[in-house]
Amino acid sequence: YAELDDAVERTAAGLRAIGVDRGVAVGLYLPLVIENAVALLAITKLGAIAVPLFSGFGAEAIRQRLSDAQARVLITADGATRRGKPVAMKPIAEQAIAGLPHVQRLVVVHCAGLDAAMQPGRDVTWEEIEQPSHSQVATEAMRPDEPLMLLYTSGTTGRPKGTVHGHAGLPIKSAQDWAFGMDVRPGERVMWVTDMGWVMGPLLVFGSLMLGGTAVLYDGAPDHPNPARIWSVAAGQGVTHLGISPTLTRVLMSAGERALPPQPLSQLRVLASTGEPWTPEAWEWLFEAVGGGKVPIMNYSGGTECGGGIVSGNFLTPAKAGSFAGPIPGVDAAVFNDAGQPVRGEVGELVIRQPYLGMALGFWNDPQRYLDTYWSRWPNVWVHGDWAMIDEDGLWYILGRSDDTIKVAGKRVGPAEVEAAALDGTEVAEAAAVGIPDPLKGQSVVIFAVARPNADPAPIPAAVSRSVERSLGKPFKPAAVHVIPRLPKTRNGKILRRVIRNVFLGDPPGDLSSIDDMASLDPIRTLGRSSPPADH
Repeated sequence: YAELDDAVERTAAGLRAIGVDRGVAVGLYLPLVIENAVALLAITKLGAIAVPLFSGFGAEAIRQRLSDAQARVLITADGATRRGKPVAMKPIAEQAIAGLPHVQRLVVVHCAGLDAAMQPGRDVTWEEIEQPSHSQVATEAMRPDEPLMLLYTSGTTGRPKGTVHGHAGLPIKSAQDWAFGMDVRPGERVMWVTDMGWVMGPLLVFGSLMLGGTAVLYDGAPDHPNPARIWSVAAGQGVTHLGISPTLTRVLMSAGERALPPQPLSQLRVLASTGEPWTPEAWEWLFEAVGGGKVPIMNYSGGTECGGGIVSGNFLTPAKAGSFAGPIPGVDAAVFNDAGQPVRGEVGELVIRQPYLGMALGFWNDPQRYLDTYWSRWPNVWVHGDWAMIDEDGLWYILGRSDDTIKVAGKRVGPAEVEAAALDGTEVAEAAAVGIPDPLKGQSVVIFAVARPNADPAPIPAAVSRSVERSLGKPFKPAAVHVIPRLPKTRNGKILRRVIRNVFLGDPPGDLSSIDDMASLDPIRTLGRSSPPADH
């Protein structure tokens, strides 16, 4: 902690020397390395505004966000190491700031051993920023509602949304969530497979440090050079709390025995998860094969705009696969039906009935869009955009985005239910279910499936159709099942169902700045062209 404090003090002084002051926006386009966390804390100390950017973004996605934030400084790296190979980042950063006169300085961290030509008068090395010769600067006293950070989230259409978080919001909320939901204690080590450009990156830094813990930063592919890599790192670093997404769990599970922990995870107390709904099979594999049936899975769900979680697990009540114990203390969450009434035992909209510490202050330079997105459906009620359900035992479930819902002949089903059925007893590693226009039923189900390694794809469509019909009933039997090489996802592993649907139908796909592989859309586009036209 003393070393971190010294690094933050020196970095804050160096940033002040190049013009970073109260209210100045600073972009962070870096791998998940120590300098990224130090820069975040130094920016906070100065009263400037941090703009974390996903380390895998292309130039246009970075440019959109820096332009919207009117950032004056961008901190980047020479490159990152991905699957054992260096990947250049500074050239992408330079493309991004070309034509943005408000970006006056480019700070470069050398962490990948790549040559990075420096432009005199604009570029400065991290070593120059951190040199101790700068005069120490005081910590700015900030109002609780002054901007601390802009976290950008992609919309389905239009430009990305800059979610504004204040100084008394996200940092305190992250510590509350880490304490109440995951029992993080002083001296314990928290590791989350994430990126600073996603909300879990700042939560990892603030939550761990505010509780006297240690944030373990892992940069690189979690399954390289072998599928058990993540467990080896966790064991070697004495990690007590490990966060991993359902998508990554399914990817590792498909690797079979090669993905099992090669050594005991003797310090591990908690397996945590966020980002998307679970399938029972993946939950059981993580709990039994990785945790040995002894390490609880703390399910955690919220969002960028929430500054943390809405619902989570706990250590006090029983859990079922994919469940949450309930709302996090301090969050007045409920499940509403179409009439705006709280319900149990049926699927409805996840809502929040009162403001809480950590909730976004709004969208940057677009307050009306914030109100229209979250506050317009029912008076004084935040509508999160997720389907949720509370079962007979009081356990909560998040069932996917409400705007991804499929409605067949008036019967509503979430894509997660269909996808879980598609995986049940089949050779499917992962699937995406979407609803397409149907002249008779309103919508019909189409499933895009990825086969398990070495599986024969030919029998998969028939097997998936049988499994879905058996699990959900004949009305939801898919109109088509398409086997494709991989699913389009965001760079943090979320399936882009709306993009899949739109590309298949030949509609505009919406914002693609967060997609991890543009080529993954090509097979879907080809399938759409060869399918009969939909009535839409």
